[in-house]
Amino acid sequence: MATLAELQSQLDTLRRARATGLRSAQHGDSKTEYRSDAELAAAIADLERQIAGVNGRGPGGVFYFTSSKGLST
Repeated sequence: MATLAELQSQLDTLRRARATGLRSAQHGDSKTEYRSDAELAAAIADLERQIAGVNGRGPGGVFYFTSSKGLST
């Protein structure tokens, strides 16, 4: 598994590539070309989830709230 520093470096590289409109990113000797912005966004989200896992935080959850005025009798 990659270290936190490696994951953060990869994330920074992908964010820079996305911000400049490029669809490819090179990290070390590895070069990856993405077909769309959605694919690049998915890679960024995946790295963010991995970083959250390394930091001991689980993935974000969704909370649903329900309310009512109660029953009238």
